[in-house]
Amino acid sequence: MINVCCALIVKDSKLLAVQRGSESSHPWLWEFPGGKIQPGESAEQCIIREIEEELKVRIEIYQSITSVEFDYGHKQIRLIPFVCRISSGEIILTEHIAQQWFGFDIWERIDWSGADRELIVRNEKSIWLLILKGD
Repeated sequence: MINVCCALIVKDSKLLAVQRGSESSHPWLWEFPGGKIQPGESAEQCIIREIEEELKVRIEIYQSITSVEFDYGHKQIRLIPFVCRISSGEIILTEHIAQQWFGFDIWERIDWSGADRELIVRNEKSIWLLILKGD
């Protein structure tokens, strides 16, 4: 089981999604930014580091929400989500090809990677309540 952190970054009652490129393990699919926890690193340290690396911004963590386990067939991951906001900087994509801020009304139309879709489905009500509270 691979432990992976992701950031549900909130801004103006919307969440940030990023799109993977053609050479990635999940080409063209959308996801919440983040990555694998390194040895000796906490989940919180991981998500702060990953967002700085992938988006070139600093984040503030509001809250963690329920993680999900997902089996892609060739790998199994535990996706550990944190609801966050950008505390400084402007987004510069370093590993993804596109970004999109989306609201509750369109999340189902986004072509999500499997684990990220499962995360939203299992935590839908708590995610949207936290987003509204976070504004």
